[in-house]
This record gives sequence, structure tokens and C-alpha cells, in this order.
Amino acid sequence: MKVYKDSQTMRGWSRQCRMNGRTIGFVPTMGALHEGHLSLMRAAARDNDVAAASIFVNPTQFAPHEDLDRYPRMLERDLELAESAGIQAVFAPSPEVMYPSDFSTWISVEGVSQGLCGASRPHFFRGVATVVAKLFHIVEPDRAYFGQKDAQQCAVIRRMVRDLDMPIEIVEMPIVREPDGLAMSSRNLYLSADERSRALCLSRALFAALRRMREGERDAAAITDQVRRDMIGVDIDYVSLVDAETMQPVDTIDRRVLLAVAAFLPSARLIDNVIFDPAHPEGNAP
Repeated sequence: MKVYKDSQTMRGWSRQCRMNGRTIGFVPTMGALHEGHLSLMRAAARDNDVAAASIFVNPTQFAPHEDLDRYPRMLERDLELAESAGIQAVFAPSPEVMYPSDFSTWISVEGVSQGLCGASRPHFFRGVATVVAKLFHIVEPDRAYFGQKDAQQCAVIRRMVRDLDMPIEIVEMPIVREPDGLAMSSRNLYLSADERSRALCLSRALFAALRRMREGERDAAAITDQVRRDMIGVDIDYVSLVDAETMQPVDTIDRRVLLAVAAFLPSARLIDNVIFDPAHPEGNAP
């Protein structure tokens, strides 16, 4: 497996692959890899001739009071895991490579970035869209793989790719969960045993809501009110039921929707979600 630290050599690898007629799958990550990341990497390796990943803790998506400095960094371990999942090249740049001292160009995706995480983290999606656009230009993939746990991020990136005519297929993969239902996240490493136990209320509340929607409940407020009551022991950031494509709130569940939650524990802010389509009610797995 090759590891590249600068954009020129990473792009050179990608272009050589293209010259040889190979398709490229790409998985952007911030490292601290877990089974969710590895499922994306295995899919990229399976669906394409070659697979690449990035490991970069992106400073522009963190606010000053957030956890940039303590975000887990374990590059050597991550490289071993990525290689085991079929990745053939990793782009692991420094912040200085990605953001020169006079960097001044940003991408803002309107509409789908509003609400949900965009309301409590207004800086977040500008940083995400900008870094992902840069990574796409450097790696030049045919397909890029993202996890449903970051569903709003997926919507932002799909819209950016569409609006800017980037020739990249965005592949959204299901959430990978621990056996007890907790959505896998690098920030789970922060949790104490007590906090981890309390965090289970997110997935349990979502699964209960999914059952109610499968049983015929179509009132969005009834669903979100019950989710709030079920999220005991955490400080709720938001509970939102939105159109799964536009990220706009809905009153009635009459289309494919995303039920998303975010909550604070003393050590971490966690997010989770489920998707429900009333046209295929039994096909919506948690």
C-alpha cells in the first residue's frame, strides 16, 4: 500500500491508474478507523479496480470550542487497517498541505446544510464541502463512499457534486452498529462506561420510532415528541424528521424521510439516524 503526503504524488498515482484503464473508489476519513470505515473501504475495493482512502483530521470543520486537539490520531494503526480492507493508496496530508497560509476559497452548499447539524454547528458544512472538494480534485475518483450515519453530510456532498458537475458517483452505505445498537463512531472512544450506557438511548429511541412508522404512524410531531421522551440521560441537541433528500422538515410522513438525532454527553456529542420510506415500510433496516 502506498502512502502519499502531498497532492502531486497522490494525483500522480490516480492518473497512472486512469491511464491504465482502472476505476478508482475513494473513502475520505479523519482516521481513528472503526468497522464503519472499513465497510466503506471494502465496498470501494470490491466495486472498483483500485481503492484509495484519505486520513486527514480537517481543522476547518471544527469550531474553536470543539475537539480538534483531542480528536483521536492513530495513523500507523489506521494504515494497517486500511490495507487489510483492500486500500491500495492512502492520502495523509498535513494541514499545511491542504490549507496554505493564504487559503481563502470556500464552498458553501445552501439548503441541505441548514438545520440538523448545520443549526448547532454553523461552521461545519462549509469546512466539510471545501475539504471534500479538494480531496476529490486530488484523488480524482470514479466513486466516493460515505456512511449513512452522517446522512446530512451525504446530502451536502451529493448536492455539491451535482451542482458543480463533478464526475463522481456518491455511494452511501448503511450505518454499522455495535451489537447493542450503538452507531459506530470515532468519538465513542471518548465515552466512559456510564456514558456509553446512556448513549444507547439514541438508537433505542430511533428503533422504537421506526417500529411506530412501520405500524402506520404518519404524524411527524408524534414521532419526534416520543423520541425526545425516550432519550433519557443525555442533553438533546436536536430531534428532527426531514425529507431524506432535501433535509427540509416534514409534517406528514408521506415520502422517504430521515429521522435524525444528536445529543451531548459529558465527553462527546453523538449523532444517529434511521431512514424510513412509507412506500417500502418493511425495507427500512435500523
